[in-house]
Order: sequence, then structure tokens, then C-alpha cells
Amino acid sequence: MKTLIALILFLAGGGVWWYFNHNRKDETQYLAVTVARGDMTEFVTATGTLNPVLNVTVGSQVSGNIAKLNADWNSPVKAGQVVAQIDAAMFQASVHQAEGDLASSKAALELAQLTAKRKQDLVAEHAAPQADLDNALATLHQAEAAVKMKEANLEQAQVNLEHCTIYSPVDGIVISRSVDVGQTVAAAMNAPVLFLIANDLTKMQIDTNVAEADVGNVEIGQDVDFTVDAFPYRTFHGKVVQNRNAPITVQNVVTYDVVISVANPDLKLKPGMTATLNIIIQHRENALKVPNAALRFHPVDAPLIPNPGSKTVAPTPTPPPSKHAASGGRALKRERMIYVMPKGGGKPWPVPVKLGITDGVNTEITEGLKEGDLVVTGVVAPQTSSSASASNPLGSGPRR
Repeated sequence: MKTLIALILFLAGGGVWWYFNHNRKDETQYLAVTVARGDMTEFVTATGTLNPVLNVTVGSQVSGNIAKLNADWNSPVKAGQVVAQIDAAMFQASVHQAEGDLASSKAALELAQLTAKRKQDLVAEHAAPQADLDNALATLHQAEAAVKMKEANLEQAQVNLEHCTIYSPVDGIVISRSVDVGQTVAAAMNAPVLFLIANDLTKMQIDTNVAEADVGNVEIGQDVDFTVDAFPYRTFHGKVVQNRNAPITVQNVVTYDVVISVANPDLKLKPGMTATLNIIIQHRENALKVPNAALRFHPVDAPLIPNPGSKTVAPTPTPPPSKHAASGGRALKRERMIYVMPKGGGKPWPVPVKLGITDGVNTEITEGLKEGDLVVTGVVAPQTSSSASASNPLGSGPRR
């Protein structure tokens, strides 16, 4: 009798053990994260190029050979300083020729004046016809016009001679030099570039390309954090100073130029560097936030009845996150469904929530959850015999 009772108890215990273990093996395991508070920053990501605020191109209005160069790469220059000299021999000769032509024209003018005066006296004494006086006056006017033309030619020759000396128009530093001593510059069609001078490298700007989906959130005065490849572990700061309306279309992608003002007192930033920027749109302190994975989760066997004590309705499929939200921009849909694990265990329940800002990793919850709630972010895949053996690549080895 005792043996029979022991056998029955053993079988009953084994059945209970098998029942609970079998049910646990088939029970869905969820990944859950506790809702917590923390600081959040919503930003727009963009890339841009560092440029001086004022770039001045120094060229030449006359053609000739470069005789002297008084500035080189990275040379500091002052406004009015001579930076280059073009060979002025031909232009000096043109000035001398124009001076000679002017002197000849003035001599002709003096002769015409005397002739006109003499003819006027003769006509007054009735010793010469009126036609001679008219011809003398016409010759006088032509001589006066010729003098003005020769004076203009002399002024032009002198201006060309002055342009042989190239001056810096602003204070700054030479960014690039495009000519060498002895090189011939031709200004027949357009002015050749000799130097590129940056006015002040301690004040720079970044010209960025912001996508049309994000440009609506960018406003003048917003703070900007950015990095450059030359200093990957240093974060620089700037401010939005201009949001230009002119669109830039490349392969049907529309972007807009947003200008960022940057202070560069230590001259670490150089023109042409590529900057990766985060334009700060909003900042929240002590915000209630959940991972974005919780917004994307939707179980296949989701309950369709409301959670007791809440106003939950039947869950609707959660759309995939938009490209705009993934880049750190504002979420387009502010009401979503999140699945919460009950305190006493069981299946997750859908809870409607209202969303705030997002930083691309976490999203602020403004209504629907409280700190300490467990939100579901995924499902643990059931472990099979094949997956268990795959997790141990060495295995137990072949039996001998």
C-alpha cells in the first residue's frame, strides 16, 4: 500500500513538473525597459563647410609679367599694402607717349587760337571774308576737342600704370597665391586671380545643406554643436545666423543653405574643413522618456480588450518610424500605442500615449505613462536545440 501511494505521488509530482516546465517553454518572453527620466535634446543633423566670413579675391586689371611678389601663403597683410608688382615698362612708355600727344595737341590749340584771333581782327576791318573767320573758329574748336581727347588718353595711361602695383583691399591673411614671379597674366577677357585673402579667420561661418524635411524647424539664434575630422574629440559651438530661402536641388534632392556663425579665437578651424553639425531644436530637462524600440513594437497576439482601469482601445499597427524622426527631427505622429507589462505579470497591455521630442534614440512621453512602468521593446526568440548548439561552436566533441 505504501509503495502504491509513493508511486502515485511520484507520478503526480512528475506531471506537475512537466506541466509547468512545458508551459514555461512555450510562454512568450518579452524584453522590457523601465520608463525613466532624463535630459533630452532634439536636433537636426547636417554637414557643411567652414569658410571665412569675408573672402576677397585680388586680381589684376592689366596684363603683363609679374615682377615682384610681396605676399605668400599665410602672409598677414594690411589694407593698402603692396602685395604684387607687374612689370610697368610698357605702361610707363604709354604714359610718355600720351604726354607727347597732349603737348602736340596743346601746341595746335595755341596756333588755332592765334589764327582765330587774327581772322577776327581782319573781318572787323573788312580785310578778310567771313568764311575765313568761320573756318578759323572751327579749327579752334577741333583743337580744343583734340586736347581733351589727349588728356583722357594720358589719364588712362596713368591709371594703367598705377594698376601695375597690386594693393591689398582689406586687412587679413593670404589663403592662396595663384601666380609666381615671371608669370604672365592676361587680363584681356577677365581679371586673373592673384591672391585670395581672408579678412578675419577668428570669425568664420559654416554653410550647411539642411534637408527640406528639417529646415522648417531651424530658426535664427539656435545653438549648434559640431565636430571636424581634424579634432574628432572636441566639440565646437556656433549659432544659426541665416536661413537662406534659395533652394539647392541635386538629383531631385532639395536642401537649403543654413549659415552658422562660429568663433575661432585659437585658429584651430581652417577654411574648407567639413563639419558635422547638430542644430539644437529643443531641450528638455528631467523628461519622461522611452526607447524608440517601444514605439515600433507590436506583438502578433496583442490583446484586443482594454486593460482594467485604463481607457485603452484596440491597438492599431504602429507605422515604421519616419526618416525625419530617425534623423533627430520632430515626430510626425504625436499619438502612438505602447505595450506595458502588468505589475503582476502576464501579457502586455496596449496603452495610448502622447509623444514629445525625440533625439533619434529615445522619445519623450508627455501623457499616458509614469516613471517606473515597464514598456515592451521586443520578444526573446525561443531557444531550440540547433540554436543551443550554435551558441557553443566547440560543442562537446564526437563521442568515441
